[in-house]
Amino acid sequence: MIIFTQVSKRYPNGYEALKQVNFHLKRGEMAFLTGHSGAGKSTLLRLVSLIERNTEGQVVVNGQLLNRLPTNRIPVLRRSIGMVFQEHRLLFDRTVFDNVALPLIIAGYRHQDIRRRVRAALDKVGLLNKERSYPITLAGGQQQRVGIARAVVNKPPILLADEPTGNLDPGLAREIMKLFMEFNQVGVTVLIASHALSLIKSMGYRTLILQQGSLIGDTYPRT
Repeated sequence: MIIFTQVSKRYPNGYEALKQVNFHLKRGEMAFLTGHSGAGKSTLLRLVSLIERNTEGQVVVNGQLLNRLPTNRIPVLRRSIGMVFQEHRLLFDRTVFDNVALPLIIAGYRHQDIRRRVRAALDKVGLLNKERSYPITLAGGQQQRVGIARAVVNKPPILLADEPTGNLDPGLAREIMKLFMEFNQVGVTVLIASHALSLIKSMGYRTLILQQGSLIGDTYPRT
């Protein structure tokens, strides 16, 4: 589902954010990506979603070689990838419903389908009763749930998350991680960048460890 082969990312100023990274995340697998601040976690996720392109090696996502993917095909790729961010990136002048509906509107879904999918996504994250509310009125954990609903509303096969619990207390962080587990249990491939080492360890999933742009660890839970 996600394959990195000798992948490096070098910026124009010479900074090498990723160095010869190799890993294969299988379809339906869930894994965590961890490492110090600046280790390359966010860069790796941006390469998967083609927000940025790698400078060396090969990146394959859902059977597509991204190195050769033309720019006009990027929107189609991104429809197969749900993205969750630490800072939510919600539109505060739009309702919760409208925020979650945005990807479907862009993709050209019919009004009836949009309403059905948005309500299903909000129900999944426990916020169906907040569909008419504005994000500014919600607590941080609820805002993050809106971001997750928006990421999964078009049922993408891949879900990426960049520090999704970074601003949450431990109890809320565990609740958010449980949501990702539930999506994984129905077949979604999930890759989460996180600093929450104790939480990651307690969950018992595969963990990829980056250090200064290099993949120095790829650990699996003991069975």
